[in-house]
Amino acid sequence: MLVGMDLVQIAQHADDLTRAADFYTVLLEREPLARFDDQGLLFFDLDGIRLLLDPKAPSGLLYLRVDNVHETLERLGDLVQVESAPHVIFRHDDDILGPAGHDEWQAFIRDSEGNLVALVAFQKP
Repeated sequence: MLVGMDLVQIAQHADDLTRAADFYTVLLEREPLARFDDQGLLFFDLDGIRLLLDPKAPSGLLYLRVDNVHETLERLGDLVQVESAPHVIFRHDDDILGPAGHDEWQAFIRDSEGNLVALVAFQKP
């Protein structure tokens, strides 16, 4: 019997789990799912997909969906370094990569561990 393939977990590099926990708690607006200090692992739940923060993991580029890129950056304030200001990258004429009739906004920030993170929002023009 074949089982469909689903994304289970994403790993992201984190040198300091306490600092990363504080940062991602604010960014994601949720508390960590689990923390294993003896193994150096910190987990958050992203709607059924685990985000693992681990000193041994490589740096990845996460694209996180938010309601509004501008409001999210305002909420994060001095907690983040903005690498690329909010901008529209694409208008979705169909629903292949996003909701039809919406603009896709993106901004890029650095997390507490120096990783690049994209904030993505789909908004009506």
